[in-house]
Amino acid sequence: MRFAFRIPAFAFTYGLISALAPLRAQGADPVSALPAASASPAATVDPSTLDGKVLFGYQGWFGCPGSWGGNWSHWGNPPSGVSVDMYPDLTDFAKSDLCAVPGYGPNGTTAYFFSARNPKVTDMHFKWMQDYGLDGVLIQRFVSDIPGLKSQGDAVLKNILASSAKYGRVVAIEYDVTGSSFTTWAANLEADWKYLNDQFHISTQPNYLRHKGRPLVSVWGVGLNESRNPPNTPGEAMAMLDWFHKTAPVAYQASIMGGVPAGFRTLSRDSRTDKGWLDVWKAMDAVQPWNVGRYSGLSGVKNDYTPRTAADQKWLADAGVTYMPVIFPGYSFYNANHAKPKNEIPRLGGNFLWQQAMGAKAAGAPAIKIAMFDEVNEATAMFKVVSKRSEAPPAGWWLALDGDGMDLPSDWYLRLAGELTAVQHGTKTPADIIPIKPADAWVLDTHGGGIHVGNPAMRWRRSQEGIRFSVAGSASHLVLNDARGGTVARLPIAGGNAVWNLRNGSGGRVAAGVYGAHPEFSPLPGNGRAAGAGSGSQTSLVSVGASE
Repeated sequence: MRFAFRIPAFAFTYGLISALAPLRAQGADPVSALPAASASPAATVDPSTLDGKVLFGYQGWFGCPGSWGGNWSHWGNPPSGVSVDMYPDLTDFAKSDLCAVPGYGPNGTTAYFFSARNPKVTDMHFKWMQDYGLDGVLIQRFVSDIPGLKSQGDAVLKNILASSAKYGRVVAIEYDVTGSSFTTWAANLEADWKYLNDQFHISTQPNYLRHKGRPLVSVWGVGLNESRNPPNTPGEAMAMLDWFHKTAPVAYQASIMGGVPAGFRTLSRDSRTDKGWLDVWKAMDAVQPWNVGRYSGLSGVKNDYTPRTAADQKWLADAGVTYMPVIFPGYSFYNANHAKPKNEIPRLGGNFLWQQAMGAKAAGAPAIKIAMFDEVNEATAMFKVVSKRSEAPPAGWWLALDGDGMDLPSDWYLRLAGELTAVQHGTKTPADIIPIKPADAWVLDTHGGGIHVGNPAMRWRRSQEGIRFSVAGSASHLVLNDARGGTVARLPIAGGNAVWNLRNGSGGRVAAGVYGAHPEFSPLPGNGRAAGAGSGSQTSLVSVGASE
């Protein structure tokens, strides 16, 4: 938006049972709590209400030359230059599904970008959402861009609807009025909502989000005191609300969430000041104030965001309006505007985001919006981005996750989103300090966050090749065991990585289930004992789905 020692069978079995014990204590089925290959009823997000949700804004506006049509869009024009500040980690994608820029990558390698018009791109994004226990997205739809989107067959929207349904994530349309006509914005918006229902039956899709008994539509930018943002008057906004609530045929009626100014309640800061706007906010079904760039640093969270959020929640609750504060990981817009500072609002290793989320929870906010899932333009992206500056193209300036001097995995913000989503759901307890560490072993959990068990020096993630392990230390091999402790595979570790193609030592496909992975070290001179030899506590758990 805008702005290894081989563990004996009994030792592995004990380690597996011990690691899963906390899940049993919470009443969870430990095996079903591990990731599945596709959505199941247990992994499907409830679409009946906004309450309890953590949603991302999803731009889906990236394009590049290739088999999916179109030109460079929202990336800039690589290799001549870019207009984004963060470089995505695209390791999980097949190179054939990306756009190649030869010689632009590190050490003269090929750099890659993606097009959201490629269905495999949105498929991976929504798979990540399921893997990390995330609820879904608000699909950004600029009113001024509607004619162009239709002329392209609404390819990105079709991809999003298919992928979100496949992985059981909720979606809702979010219209952005920025830059639209002051005379036709409402008519264009209403006509498009009819089109989406007539052509795509969007509001009757099983995973389309509803609130207060109706499909939810968000309209972003209403009441912002900016020359690009209609409407000018509260009366025009109220007419739009009346259409969705009463005037439209029943098939098109909807609940409305307003994307409103941060200063909406006090009609100050970035808000229009006519007192009639207060009636507009109260007539909405939900309100999400835009906070991106409105404060910075932990002091800004403490002194500005937190008390304002508490006051907003009370005011809206008294009016019967659902509150959805917007939080964001950080902000940087340098490559699109060199007048802006580099890394203008630092992420602080996730602490900036975490404290906002905990402030929303403490205030009693029923829902949270995170800006944004995929916006590398303003460096608010929460999906996988490169960990180190050296992993991005050498030309120009890039903000990697080490920009604040921290060593973080590329999926760190997906992990944090999973944790704060679990807090919002009430399945985890709020915490002043981020409860996970970058070096934690990470087992993905589609029921809300991560189970970090086993070896803290080893992480794994799914890739096109199967499962890729990152192993700290000097281990020579990685050993995979089944639940009985039998050896399934023994993989060489090169450069701290090992890849399991989900086959056993004889080349056969392994069965679905939970497997243990532990590093194997070369014997030390003199005593023949393996460095780091230990017990089942060195084991990380890996789940394999039936359809992988």
